[in-house]
Amino acid sequence: MSEGMRTVLTAFRVLEEVAYAQPAGVGDLSRTLRLPKSTVQRALRTLWTAGWICPDGAETTRWVLTTRALHIGQRAIADLGVRDAALPMMRELRRETGETAHLMVLQDDRAVLIERVETEHPIRAVIPLGSTVPLHGSSNGKAMLAHRSPQEVRDLLGGRLARHTERTIVDWAEFDTELDRVRRRGYATNVGEWRTDITAVASPIFDAQGRVSASLSVSAPGSRMPAELRETYGVLVTEAARRVSATLGHRP
Repeated sequence: MSEGMRTVLTAFRVLEEVAYAQPAGVGDLSRTLRLPKSTVQRALRTLWTAGWICPDGAETTRWVLTTRALHIGQRAIADLGVRDAALPMMRELRRETGETAHLMVLQDDRAVLIERVETEHPIRAVIPLGSTVPLHGSSNGKAMLAHRSPQEVRDLLGGRLARHTERTIVDWAEFDTELDRVRRRGYATNVGEWRTDITAVASPIFDAQGRVSASLSVSAPGSRMPAELRETYGVLVTEAARRVSATLGHRP
């Protein structure tokens, strides 16, 4: 990487950190980014000259975004929906796994499919766009439920755990444990819990306020997704969902 490229990337890192931590001082930025103070100071001067940041006027110089940076950021988020943010990641997931990637959003007590990127395998799990799947029993649903309180989960599910197949979890204590497992590892699994022929992994998508109202998944016939592949695909779908969340303005 050239010196010029490193300088540009450093300036972007500093700009991003100022956006999240403003008002931000040189010492704070240096510690957070693990960069020498002299490097941070050069980046700040460059960003100030370009009109992206300015001093906040305090006795000790601290930096804040200008209206120029705020305007562009707000414009980008307003124009970029979850589908637009997710579609490139879905194509990447299909390339990495060879399986179908689904994007679903929360609507009342169901998950609604709003986008998919199909596998090239002739045998596939077909779910038409606009279809709804239960929150309980589907990987997408569990991914979105896992980041809600137990009471919210019960309210959304109407206080009951309907059985869809022999593998559906219908005990509340067991289901609470399952959602805790989803939170800890970052993705949910569904091994024949909604339809006996479908296996899937899904991860939640967070918006700029930290809310979960969408999820990203990879699904396939169960024969093509044994336990070891579920773990591999779970890691891939978690990273893809994290990148979509970051595009939407989420910062863990």
